[in-house]
Amino acid sequence: MGTWGTGYFDNDTAADFAGGLDDAAPGERAALVRAALERAARGSEYLDDDEGAEAVAAAALVAAQCPGGTAVTTAYGPAEPIPGLPGDLRAPAVAALDRVVAEASELAELWGESGSDRVWRRGIRALREVLEPVPPTAGAPLPGL
Repeated sequence: MGTWGTGYFDNDTAADFAGGLDDAAPGERAALVRAALERAARGSEYLDDDEGAEAVAAAALVAAQCPGGTAVTTAYGPAEPIPGLPGDLRAPAVAALDRVVAEASELAELWGESGSDRVWRRGIRALREVLEPVPPTAGAPLPGL
Protein backbone atom coordinates (compact mmCIF):
# COMPACT_ATOMS: atom_id res chain seq x y z
CA MET A 1 0.00 0.00 0.00
CA GLY A 2 1.69 3.21 -1.16
CA THR A 3 0.44 5.44 1.64
CA TRP A 4 1.94 8.63 2.97
CA GLY A 5 -0.76 9.92 5.31
CA THR A 6 -4.15 9.31 6.87
CA GLY A 7 -5.97 11.72 4.54
CA TYR A 8 -8.66 10.38 2.23
CA PHE A 9 -6.44 10.81 -0.85
CA ASP A 10 -3.06 10.17 0.80
CA ASN A 11 -2.39 6.87 -0.95
CA ASP A 12 -1.56 5.73 -4.46
CA THR A 13 -4.93 4.10 -5.11
CA ALA A 14 -7.00 7.14 -4.09
CA ALA A 15 -4.71 9.48 -6.02
CA ASP A 16 -5.08 7.26 -9.10
CA PHE A 17 -8.87 7.26 -8.59
CA ALA A 18 -8.78 11.08 -8.55
CA GLY A 19 -6.72 11.04 -11.74
CA GLY A 20 -9.29 8.77 -13.36
CA LEU A 21 -12.02 11.22 -12.42
CA ASP A 22 -10.01 14.04 -13.99
CA ASP A 23 -9.58 12.01 -17.18
CA ALA A 24 -13.31 11.22 -17.42
CA ALA A 25 -15.81 13.46 -19.12
CA PRO A 26 -17.64 15.68 -16.62
CA GLY A 27 -20.89 13.79 -17.20
CA GLU A 28 -19.22 10.47 -16.30
CA ARG A 29 -17.68 11.50 -12.97
CA ALA A 30 -20.75 10.92 -10.81
CA ALA A 31 -21.09 7.39 -12.24
CA LEU A 32 -17.45 6.64 -11.35
CA VAL A 33 -18.00 7.85 -7.79
CA ARG A 34 -21.16 5.72 -7.55
CA ALA A 35 -19.37 2.65 -8.91
CA ALA A 36 -16.56 2.94 -6.35
CA LEU A 37 -19.06 3.22 -3.50
CA GLU A 38 -21.26 0.39 -4.70
CA ARG A 39 -18.34 -1.98 -5.27
CA ALA A 40 -17.40 -1.61 -1.62
CA ALA A 41 -20.93 -1.39 -0.20
CA ARG A 42 -22.44 -4.37 -2.01
CA GLY A 43 -19.68 -6.89 -1.58
CA SER A 44 -19.89 -9.60 1.02
CA GLU A 45 -16.41 -11.03 0.72
CA TYR A 46 -13.16 -9.70 2.12
CA LEU A 47 -12.78 -6.08 0.97
CA ASP A 48 -9.56 -5.49 -0.96
CA ASP A 49 -7.47 -2.49 0.13
CA ASP A 50 -7.69 -0.86 -3.31
CA GLU A 51 -11.49 -1.05 -3.35
CA GLY A 52 -11.53 0.30 0.20
CA ALA A 53 -9.23 3.22 -0.63
CA GLU A 54 -11.34 4.15 -3.67
CA ALA A 55 -14.51 3.96 -1.57
CA VAL A 56 -13.04 6.27 1.07
CA ALA A 57 -12.00 8.78 -1.60
CA ALA A 58 -15.43 8.60 -3.26
CA ALA A 59 -17.16 9.04 0.11
CA ALA A 60 -15.01 12.11 0.79
CA LEU A 61 -16.19 13.63 -2.50
CA VAL A 62 -19.83 12.98 -1.61
CA ALA A 63 -19.36 14.35 1.92
CA ALA A 64 -17.72 17.48 0.51
CA GLN A 65 -21.03 18.34 -1.14
CA CYS A 66 -23.14 17.70 1.96
CA PRO A 67 -24.06 20.28 4.58
CA GLY A 68 -21.22 20.31 7.08
CA GLY A 69 -18.83 18.65 4.63
CA THR A 70 -15.27 19.76 4.03
CA ALA A 71 -14.02 20.56 0.55
CA VAL A 72 -11.40 18.24 -0.90
CA THR A 73 -8.41 20.55 -1.30
CA THR A 74 -5.49 18.13 -1.30
CA ALA A 75 -3.20 18.16 -4.33
CA TYR A 76 -3.84 14.40 -4.62
CA GLY A 77 -7.60 14.79 -5.06
CA PRO A 78 -9.34 15.59 -8.32
CA ALA A 79 -8.08 18.72 -10.05
CA GLU A 80 -11.22 18.96 -12.18
CA PRO A 81 -14.54 19.95 -10.61
CA ILE A 82 -16.88 17.18 -9.55
CA PRO A 83 -20.38 18.04 -10.75
CA GLY A 84 -23.20 18.07 -8.21
CA LEU A 85 -23.55 14.54 -6.91
CA PRO A 86 -27.00 13.09 -6.30
CA GLY A 87 -28.23 12.85 -2.72
CA ASP A 88 -28.88 9.14 -3.08
CA LEU A 89 -25.09 8.55 -2.91
CA ARG A 90 -25.11 9.23 0.82
CA ALA A 91 -26.49 5.79 1.76
CA PRO A 92 -24.00 3.77 -0.33
CA ALA A 93 -21.20 6.01 0.97
CA VAL A 94 -22.15 5.17 4.57
CA ALA A 95 -22.44 1.46 3.72
CA ALA A 96 -19.06 1.53 1.98
CA LEU A 97 -17.38 3.23 4.94
CA ASP A 98 -18.92 0.67 7.29
CA ARG A 99 -17.36 -2.12 5.21
CA VAL A 100 -14.01 -0.31 5.05
CA VAL A 101 -13.67 -0.30 8.84
CA ALA A 102 -15.10 -3.81 9.33
CA GLU A 103 -13.10 -6.86 10.31
CA ALA A 104 -13.22 -8.28 6.76
CA SER A 105 -11.40 -5.27 5.28
CA GLU A 106 -7.79 -5.34 4.15
CA LEU A 107 -7.55 -1.57 4.50
CA ALA A 108 -8.66 -1.72 8.15
CA GLU A 109 -6.21 -4.56 8.73
CA LEU A 110 -3.31 -2.63 7.19
CA TRP A 111 -4.12 0.49 9.21
CA GLY A 112 -4.32 -1.64 12.34
CA GLU A 113 -0.80 -2.89 11.66
CA SER A 114 0.50 0.62 10.97
CA GLY A 115 0.02 2.11 14.41
CA SER A 116 -1.99 5.02 12.95
CA ASP A 117 -5.28 3.18 13.14
CA ARG A 118 -6.90 5.59 15.61
CA VAL A 119 -6.21 8.67 13.50
CA TRP A 120 -7.41 6.95 10.32
CA ARG A 121 -10.60 5.68 11.97
CA ARG A 122 -11.30 9.15 13.39
CA GLY A 123 -11.21 10.50 9.82
CA ILE A 124 -13.57 7.79 8.60
CA ARG A 125 -15.95 8.54 11.50
CA ALA A 126 -15.90 12.24 10.58
CA LEU A 127 -16.90 11.41 7.00
CA ARG A 128 -19.64 9.08 8.18
CA GLU A 129 -21.09 11.72 10.49
CA VAL A 130 -21.44 14.16 7.59
CA LEU A 131 -22.93 11.51 5.32
CA GLU A 132 -25.35 9.95 7.77
CA PRO A 133 -28.68 11.59 7.00
CA VAL A 134 -30.21 13.34 9.97
CA PRO A 135 -33.90 12.50 10.48
CA PRO A 136 -35.98 15.53 9.50
CA THR A 137 -38.12 17.26 12.06
CA ALA A 138 -41.83 17.52 11.37
CA GLY A 139 -42.50 20.04 8.63
CA ALA A 140 -38.80 20.67 7.90
CA PRO A 141 -37.49 20.27 4.35
CA LEU A 142 -35.48 17.12 3.68
CA PRO A 143 -31.73 17.58 3.80
CA GLY A 144 -30.10 17.28 0.40
CA LEU A 145 -26.95 17.99 -1.50
